[in-house]
Amino acid sequence: MKYKDYYEILGVKRDETQANIKSAYRKLARKYHPDVNKEKGAAEKFKDINEAYEVLGDPQKRARYDQLGSSWQQGADFTPPPGFEGFDFSNFSRGTAQFGGSTGGFSDFFSAIFGDLMGGAASGASSSRGGYREFNFGNAGNMGGDFSQFYTNQSASSARTKTSTKNLDITKDITLNVSDLIKAPTKTVTIVDYEPCRYCGGHSKGSFCTHCSGTGIEKITKNLSVKIPKYVKEGQKIRLKNEGKADQYGQKGDLYLTVRIKDPNYKVIGDDLEKEIEILPSEAALGTKKEITTVDGKINITIPKNTDSGKTLRLKGLGLPKKDGTLGNLNVKIKIVLPKELTPKMVELYEKLQQQGS
Repeated sequence: MKYKDYYEILGVKRDETQANIKSAYRKLARKYHPDVNKEKGAAEKFKDINEAYEVLGDPQKRARYDQLGSSWQQGADFTPPPGFEGFDFSNFSRGTAQFGGSTGGFSDFFSAIFGDLMGGAASGASSSRGGYREFNFGNAGNMGGDFSQFYTNQSASSARTKTSTKNLDITKDITLNVSDLIKAPTKTVTIVDYEPCRYCGGHSKGSFCTHCSGTGIEKITKNLSVKIPKYVKEGQKIRLKNEGKADQYGQKGDLYLTVRIKDPNYKVIGDDLEKEIEILPSEAALGTKKEITTVDGKINITIPKNTDSGKTLRLKGLGLPKKDGTLGNLNVKIKIVLPKELTPKMVELYEKLQQQGS
């Protein structure tokens, strides 16, 4: 039976924190989920990822796995960890270890090392009934008696409840333009996320649940109508209560939308707007009038004589609304550009200007 390096599967170090392990798992689960990745081998990779997190995501299972390590098949050279004294590990390499209960869609390695010993996720609904669990290891070795002291259903249920209250919040970006900021309308956003399957609670992992095809994870897509608060700024968050993830106990997290402001016509600087307009060298030298588009519609502005490139013209009251009831400014930045095509006459005039300048 081949040893599985769960740390390598998740791409994390052996001393990695639980939070980073969960983060690595979520990234890989999204990448290889059957709804997303149709490449050959992705489904098997996804099962390995789920199995690895089933162990490393649980501190107790992780500790037992770390105790066994890659030396679990080395026979006489291997010193069993606490709780495994007297156990015949030679049977593992021949695949003959027998455990009571069922471990569903997990690999033989997982079943051999854990079986029902570490409880709820792999053994389905039977783990939620009764008082103490007992384990019959049959011919796998003489472990000497009852292993129900490892956990009770009460403690397992408590652990699951405690876990379910964490990490239910979701944070996503929402992109707004200047029109959104001024009119403060409602905006429809589509949220896509992956959650433990609501039917099997994420415990199917390969066999029982038809809803998630045994993956333990389902794709959740929501279309939400979001009211844009007035005076909202870049980086601020809009909270939507109870629109986060849901667990099997009915608890829901919140959705936080981080505001990102992007507009092809304006740059937003606080309550002010900035836009760039192009003028010809002759217009810069002699002055001119230009029609520009603002948030209030089109207006004509006067470009003074001898205007340099980079100069800014401030138009008061054409920016974003402020909390005090006033409006920010529209700053028009001048950019001098040459005509796209120069006629012979224009070239002649530029040459005369150059001679006079020298």
